[in-house]
This record gives sequence, C-alpha cells and structure tokens, in this order.
Amino acid sequence: MVRPDGKLSHDLHPEDKGPQDECGVFGVWAPGEDVATLTYFGLYALQHRGQESAGIATSNGERISVYKDMGLVSQVFDETILGTLGGHMAIGHCRYATTGATTWANAQPTLGSTPHGTVSLAHNGNLTNSADLYDRLIDKSGFPSAGEVAQGNTTDTALVTSLLAEHPHDSLEEAAMELLPTLQGAFCLTLIDENTLYAARDAYGVRPLVLGRLDRGWVVASESAALDIVGATYVRDVEPGEFIAIDEDGVRSRRFAEPTPAGCVFEHVYLSRPDAVINGRAVYESRVEMGRQLAREHGVEADLVMPTPESGVPAAIGFAEESGIPYGNGLVKNSYVGRTFIQPTQTMRQMGIKLKLNPLRSVVAGKKLVVVDDSIVRGNTQRALVRMLREAGAAEVHVRISSPPVKWPCFYGIDFASRAELIANGMSVDEIGKSLGADSLGYISEDGMIQSTEQPRHRLCTACFTGDYPIALPDADRLGKNFFDAHRSSSTGPTASARAQRPASSDNSASRDTQEDEQAMAENSSCEPGPDSDLESLVLPQDRAPHKN
Repeated sequence: MVRPDGKLSHDLHPEDKGPQDECGVFGVWAPGEDVATLTYFGLYALQHRGQESAGIATSNGERISVYKDMGLVSQVFDETILGTLGGHMAIGHCRYATTGATTWANAQPTLGSTPHGTVSLAHNGNLTNSADLYDRLIDKSGFPSAGEVAQGNTTDTALVTSLLAEHPHDSLEEAAMELLPTLQGAFCLTLIDENTLYAARDAYGVRPLVLGRLDRGWVVASESAALDIVGATYVRDVEPGEFIAIDEDGVRSRRFAEPTPAGCVFEHVYLSRPDAVINGRAVYESRVEMGRQLAREHGVEADLVMPTPESGVPAAIGFAEESGIPYGNGLVKNSYVGRTFIQPTQTMRQMGIKLKLNPLRSVVAGKKLVVVDDSIVRGNTQRALVRMLREAGAAEVHVRISSPPVKWPCFYGIDFASRAELIANGMSVDEIGKSLGADSLGYISEDGMIQSTEQPRHRLCTACFTGDYPIALPDADRLGKNFFDAHRSSSTGPTASARAQRPASSDNSASRDTQEDEQAMAENSSCEPGPDSDLESLVLPQDRAPHKN
C-alpha cells in the first residue's frame, strides 16, 4: 500500500491507476561517483514513465543492495536511504504494472541468487510470451522454492530473473545470451551482478534505450533526457537485438538477435518527454511538426488555438504557426491534483474535471476555438472539455488530434482499453465529433504523423492505429496482465485476491479472426494507462455518454 505523505502531489490510490505511461529503467557504472544519487535523479527524470513504485539496486563489488517501495521516487528515497546504497554501479526502476498486480512484491529491481553470485534486474516493456516462460520455469525446476517468484512476485521480470538465476552457464553474460533470444514482446533491461552492468533491448526496439558517457563512467536510460539530468553525454541508442556489458574493461557489445526495428510511434506522439531524442529526432520537433501537418490537413477559421495541457502543447504551437491563428492558453491546470487517499464526496465529484482543469473565461468567451490534443481514446475527457469551454462562453469548439484514430489495443505496453471502449471503433470521424459535442473534429493522417517523426515507416510500430502487430501474439488465453497471478494460483493454491484477478476464460481463443477474440485479447492485454488516464476519474456522468444536440 502507498503511504500518504500529506502532500498534494500525484499520490496513488491503492485501488486506482495513476497517470503513468511506461516503466523507466536506468543504469550507471561509475567508480568514485555517488551512483545511488545519480540513479535517483535519473529516475526522477523518468518519473512520467511509471509512478506506482520505485527502486534502486547498487553493487560494491562484493554484494548487491536493493531498496524499493510503493510510491513516487521522491516518496521512496531520501538522503538517509540513498546513503546506505553504496557501490560503484547501480540500476533503478520506476514502475507501472504491465504484468502482475500493483503490490510491493512486484516492485523492481528484482533480486535473484545465481550459481556464481547475485543478479538484480529492471525491465521496461511487456513480454507477450510470459505464459511460455512460466511453463519453462516449471518444467526446468518445478515451482521455485526460493527467489522472488517463490515469494509472490508475479511479474514477467521475476520470470526472467528466475530463469537467469537458475542458469547452468559459467557466467551471467552467457546465461543472458542464451535466454534473451527466447523472450518475445517489448523489453528494455538493465541488470547487474556484483561486478558488471548489463543492458539489453528487444530485436524490434519497441521501447527506447540509450547509452551515455560520464567523465568517470557510463549510463544507460530509457530516455535521453535522463542523461541530461545526470550530466551524461549521449553516445548512441542501444540497438535492437543488442546486449551490452559495462565493467572496468569498458563497454562490450554482443548481438543476440537480428534487428527488425519497429519502434513505437506513440513514443513520438505522447509517451516520451518532449525533450527526449529518439533515433536522432527530437520528440518536441516531431510534435510541433504534427501540429503543422494537422493545420494543413484540417484547417479551420478560428480566433484562438489552445492546447489540452500539457501533452497537446507542442502540436498546438505547430498548428498556430502553420495556420496563423494566435496561440493561447484557454485552460488552467492544477498540477497538484492527482490520486489522493481521500475518497471524493458526491459534491466533489460534481466538480468533475474542474479539479484538474478550469477554463479561462476571459480568454475563451465569444471565441472560435481550436483545441489540440494528442489522441482520443474513450472520448470522455474531450467531451468534458468541450462542455466546459461552451459553459465558459466559447462560440465554437473545433477539436484537432495529432494522431490518427486509435482503433486497436496495444500488447506492448500502452493502455488503450478494450476495442469495445475505443470511441473510434464503429463510428465515423463526424460521428465522433458529434458525440464530443464539437463543431468539428479532425485527426492527422497516418502518413502525416509518420512524416512528422522523420522515421521510415517500416521502422515504426503503428499497431494501435492499424491493427498490424509487428510481434506475433499468442492465443487470447495466453495473454493478460494477471495471467501469471491466475496460473500461479491454480498451481499453488489461489488466494482470494488472486481468484478475484483471474482473467475470464474464453471459448473463442482458437479463432483470432472473430470479433469475440479481438475483444477478449483487448480485455486481457497487459498495458498501461495512456492519454487522459489521470482525468478519467474526474469526468462527470454526462461526459461518459455521447453529446446530444
């Protein structure tokens, strides 16, 4: 359980999901440096990628120390705790639950005992073959009697750690080279034994991972912005299918799989920090260009271009530049309202989304507005914003979206809900616009979005827009955020909470082409809250139903 600290920050309610986007991983090898504090600041820079738990593991060459807990990086660590984590290298993790429940037992980094020492591991991404890995672990040694899996950890990260821990090889490096080719899905790993820092990225490079140089060491991180924060110089991206080792002899690189790049395009649209650089392209520039392209494709006569704070800001700036319509802030965001431990009363619920966003009446009253956002998932938040702006006196509200309609769930890490909940399924763009209560609605084209990233189309994953999944998916009954919890329960005696989390069985798993299978797969997808997730709990009941003229 998360401990309340009395601060008005993005605290997580134990029974509710916070506004996380992706897990973040960090690693540093730097003798003579305060590696725990460097990792703390690196995780701080990656906090947007995961806000459920945070942890750091350090090694002094003889033993590995791990400290982790539920909550934000600033809530989990202080100077006293960091002072106990000595050593010359460290890895860190901030988590959103992609596989396994949101519990302390599932916090990372994980820890395992190997024939030659200890391994600690942190993971960003989502493995699609967790069920096969679980079967492999059981076939190899029966249900483990030691390690984090035996202690109740139900994550794919714990599975990987256990398989590494029970390796028959002469070194952890050789064990990793044998195991990594068998992992399917999206993964970026940082791991350490007593003497070496390792990092690996899946063959598709779905999630970003970068390598940086310190004056006296090396850094790996989920995003380049984390390098900037700790004073490291960007060297290069870790390549898809690459495994690197860092020790006193420097950096060694090995390839465990042939690269088939399919980087997540939504990293460019929403997930990554705007100050990050992906494959040589500044994310901020991509988002501004998406706004420009959006103005070219869906221009409209208006008085003001305004963003949905804060993810829509760069695209709104680009839209204003291209259209010549003035840019302005029509909404004030309260950055200190997040998940709290106080259940809102009915009166507070009636305040709805205004707890988070409030319109500037003097700016929007009587104006024709262009409201720019990065995406529409369920549509509840946009519906609430349109309603608020009209109540504040807006003459017209034209919604513009800097990504195409989201029609498919993501099995590599982003929570777009089930297909049944995606507003773009079964509705035309005009119908969606009417449902939101907008005067018009325009999405950027897929071509326009891709061109804005300056990345080759064949090197991007666009599955959430197209349904074209670059990594093959298993049957629906072998997918799911809580699959491992349920499978473990059936093997070792289910607890009440595990029974409650067990995914519903599907009789249609043999035919992936049916609508029933698509919905079952979506409902079982092990993903993370995407855009607007931090506002969903604040919308009013009328905003969850289509607008009626």
